[in-house]
Parts: sequence; structure tokens; C-alpha cells
Amino acid sequence: MAEEEKQEVEENKNDERKEGLSQAEESSKEVVEDANKRSGDKITSGGGQTSKESEEKPKKEIKKREKQERIGILNIYTTFNNTLMNLTDMSGKSIAKFSGGQSTKQDRLKANPTIAMFISQRIAEEARDNGITSFYVKVRAKTGQANPGPGTHAAIKSLTRAGFKILSIMDTTRIPRGGPKKKGGRRGRRV
Repeated sequence: MAEEEKQEVEENKNDERKEGLSQAEESSKEVVEDANKRSGDKITSGGGQTSKESEEKPKKEIKKREKQERIGILNIYTTFNNTLMNLTDMSGKSIAKFSGGQSTKQDRLKANPTIAMFISQRIAEEARDNGITSFYVKVRAKTGQANPGPGTHAAIKSLTRAGFKILSIMDTTRIPRGGPKKKGGRRGRRV
């Protein structure tokens, strides 16, 4: 009794599969017929060429590829002693990282706006190599300072001149709310 039921269930499954295949074949035939109506050429679903296709080869149309806009995040950390720039993709994976010390060996020049321009040019080259066309810029200064270092504006200006689109500029400087005790002792720094 149980074996007969198993055989009936298997037969039902096989019938359902055949019906599904026939429906898929019908839908593919409909698609081919629709394509024939639109183009006027006869297209076969078997993959063979018809006489009309072999006589006339369609002209190849060169379509312009629209550039896919890739977006990156540019973190700029500027102090009065150095400038650091880190380019990441949208997930936060680092693509390129440059600092003022890589562009100059003189400590006094690492925070210079000119050096910041050189750093941003190197970042621009890496961004082009990776297909990035626009940036979200995050500017950060030293914790507790009101203004970022002198290289910030020069770096952003250099990137816009290089042809990159700046989507937004965000200040991510950390602000101490109370924070640890400042150096200098109870009576402060005596000059």
C-alpha cells in the first residue's frame, strides 16, 4: 500500500516537471515571436541562422558607455604640524594614504598648504586609477581645536581643480565634553 502511494507521488512530480518545462518552452517561443514582430527579421529559437540573417549583417552600433560614478570618502586630518589624507571606498576600505612627511623631509613644512596640494595630487592619481569620480570629504582637526590646520582648504581646492566632484564637506573634529585635566598644573603655565 505504501509503495503504491510513493509511486503515485513520484508520477505526480514528474507530470508537474513536464508541465513546467512545457510552460517555459511556450514562454520562450512567445519572446521569440515578439522579437520577430519588432525587428521584422525572423529569429529562430534553435540558434540557427535564417536566410535573411545570413544575407544582411546588422551594422554594429557603437554605444557610448556612461561613466559609472564611483564615490569615495576622503578623510583629511590637519594639525599645525602635519597633514594626513586617507582615501577610502564607501565601505571604509582604505585605498590610499599619504602624509606631509612623504612629500617633504623638513618638519616645519609638513603642515604647509603647498605640501597639502602635493598630497592631494597624489590622492587624485590613486582615485583616478580606482575609477573614483566624486568624494565625501571629512575634515578633522586636533581634538579641542576650533580650526583645522592650514592645509585643509588648499587640499580641497586642489581636488576640485583636478576635476573631482565634492559632494559634501563634513567637520568631524572631536570635542571634549569636560575631558581630562589639561597640562600646566594648578597655577597654569608660567612664562
